[in-house]
Amino acid sequence: MKKLVFITTILFLSCSFTPSKKTRVIFFGDSITELGINPGGYITRIDSMCKGEGKSDQFSFMGSGVSSNKVYDLYLRLEEDVLDKNPDVVVIYIGVNDVWHKTLLGTGTDADKFEKFYYAILKKLKDKNIKAILCTPAVVGEKYDFSNPLDGDLNKYSNIIRGIAKKNDLPLIDLRNLFLEYYKQNNPDNVEKNILTYDKVHLNARGNQVVADAMWKALKALN
Repeated sequence: MKKLVFITTILFLSCSFTPSKKTRVIFFGDSITELGINPGGYITRIDSMCKGEGKSDQFSFMGSGVSSNKVYDLYLRLEEDVLDKNPDVVVIYIGVNDVWHKTLLGTGTDADKFEKFYYAILKKLKDKNIKAILCTPAVVGEKYDFSNPLDGDLNKYSNIIRGIAKKNDLPLIDLRNLFLEYYKQNNPDNVEKNILTYDKVHLNARGNQVVADAMWKALKALN
């Protein structure tokens, strides 16, 4: 009888200390996300903060960013680059090139098509029971007074994403508003770069930290 109780106790303790499954997070986007896995990038910073808070047993992080990607590029590579990797959470950070490339290269994405492809991505994630966190595109130019040439379109596309998040009750990281508020406090000369970006688009060290802080906060809120 004592032996049986001992074995039962050992089994109970073994079950009690079975490590829980990590939440697998994929950051899905364009070159901003591609650079995010580099030293000092926002994904690397999130991983460091996770470890620093003793949560490395709760999360694992993976970047899936490709330079010049737009929303339809994400849709086309969704199966291989995301679904096949069985994530629990996907952070979607797209929209800059959909706006920027219309002017720069003539290959952007019209607003109606942007919304349709975004919904198509979300449907595939939902079908696999994968949680989505949505991000608005931050900036193409850092002037805070809406005098950057593409501010109007960035606001429009950000509103599309905000609407999708609200309608579908999905977490939203509003990087567009976050960056604009930061510039009001930290860009007194109203310069177009070198505040949170080094080229009006891609994140510098401070920009990476601002994004990392916002995303890490959203990820922790899921648990």
